[in-house]
Amino acid sequence: MKAGSVALNETLVDTFKVLGRVLKEYAPKPEIQKVGTVSYIGAGVARVTGLSGVKSEELLRFVGEKLGMAFNLDQKEIGVILLDESEGLSAGSDVQRTGRLMDAPVGDGLLGRVVDAQGHPLDNLGSLGVTRRQSVEMPAPGIMDRAPVTVPLQTGLKVVDALIPIGRGQRELILGDRQTGKTAIALDTIINQKDKDVICIYCGIGKRGSAVAKVIADLKAHGAMAYCIVMVTTEEDPPGLVFMAPYAATTMGEYFMEQGRDVLIVYDDLTRHARAYRELSLLLRRPPGREAFPGDVFYIHSRLLERSTHLGNELGGGSLTALPVIETEAQNMAAYIPTNLISITDGQIYLSPELFQKGNLPAVDVGKSVSRVGGKTQLRAYRAVAGDLRLSYSQFEELEAFSRFGTRLDDDTRKTLERGRRVREVFKQPQYAPLSVSEQIAALVAVNRGVFDEIDVKEMAEAERRIGKTVKEELSNVCDRIERGEELAEEDIQTLFTAAQLAVSGLKKQEKQHANDRRLEEKDREHPGPPVSREDHEGPGSGEHPPV
Repeated sequence: MKAGSVALNETLVDTFKVLGRVLKEYAPKPEIQKVGTVSYIGAGVARVTGLSGVKSEELLRFVGEKLGMAFNLDQKEIGVILLDESEGLSAGSDVQRTGRLMDAPVGDGLLGRVVDAQGHPLDNLGSLGVTRRQSVEMPAPGIMDRAPVTVPLQTGLKVVDALIPIGRGQRELILGDRQTGKTAIALDTIINQKDKDVICIYCGIGKRGSAVAKVIADLKAHGAMAYCIVMVTTEEDPPGLVFMAPYAATTMGEYFMEQGRDVLIVYDDLTRHARAYRELSLLLRRPPGREAFPGDVFYIHSRLLERSTHLGNELGGGSLTALPVIETEAQNMAAYIPTNLISITDGQIYLSPELFQKGNLPAVDVGKSVSRVGGKTQLRAYRAVAGDLRLSYSQFEELEAFSRFGTRLDDDTRKTLERGRRVREVFKQPQYAPLSVSEQIAALVAVNRGVFDEIDVKEMAEAERRIGKTVKEELSNVCDRIERGEELAEEDIQTLFTAAQLAVSGLKKQEKQHANDRRLEEKDREHPGPPVSREDHEGPGSGEHPPV
């Protein structure tokens, strides 16, 4: 016992000696903490006085650990956009500087998660498991740091991949009136990236909560969440959080791009983003311009989308592909925000409400859609089978509109119209059903070579399904060459043509029988037989013979 007590006393003495030495060596350095005062609280904004030295876009801490971002730096006050709800804040409360700019978490731990613009998890799956954060406002890569766009980004949609191709590192705008399928095209593109080593980020900007919940459910149902990050801001969130969401999402994508990986990011949609910026600017008394938007609304989108690019090999060769979505009003593509984004991006996919109402889904208006970069990245097989398809399809639409006037058409024009209608049926595609490149090429070869000419339009979907199944099962070597981007030889196209004919031969026989039946019915209507008398129905015992 005595030995143990002695040892314990010695340990305590040594401990107190160390603590005493540390206390003597410790020299506290007092720091000056600048504290400002809230002079005004509005809907999503605040004005602060008495706080000097604040940087642009610096985070400020309010009472209750609520954050805001310095937006206006005036001589006498600071305009702040709130990133949290304003409940509990009032004029006269204290504001402190944090010394850091707005940032967002980055890392592999974000994959499969749902977060807000500040990086807070919203899916009840615990912490994100990432420790690194990067500023949401990063300068775009310089000209010499970029490389040409050379690799295609397959959407799985025939009308897009064949006529409006997109490349990795491109910025392709999706625009159209509300409820025309803009988000559906973006989601189909995300779902088609499965097993293609492309990380996808869906950024919902000011969306309805129910709409975002449906998007998340659809991504989970198709196994896409494993390679996706979903950033959510709803219409109930403060406008400051809505405004910062796309910048935070881009920062998350840039992290993977700098690692040499390919990233796809969807901004859904930038119309709401511009409206949130307009609301904040008007509340903070920035001078309005056209449509009450501030004069720098072009700059907020250009500095965002310029961060999407394909990096050179010396920087890892990663890419960031952007699909911004905007909403038009009454098909007005010449409005302020649409024209801004059309001039910033590398092309646009325009969705027509008329095509949507007719059931031509996806409702892509080929004549008003363009891709200024993706054509150089398109696989060679598409160029072989769809080179002139865009022009011929536009001519068919003009011819069809002219034929509605009741003009008598010759046989060649009638055949052209029938071929064009089948091309339109081939471009129809249900949602969440992306097709591989080989299936798309087989369908395009079939429609170009007239395989579908003798098939009823109503049977087109079944015929296309049979062709895709036959090609995948029996022509695997041709499919592999198509997927590798090799050029199709004439014998390969002939092989696909022959396989397509065999696949739909049963449907052709049925269609011929139906055509014969229709022809007989038309002949009967044109040349009716003699009228049948009442006595003909009295049976054989009537004693009367039918007239000869």
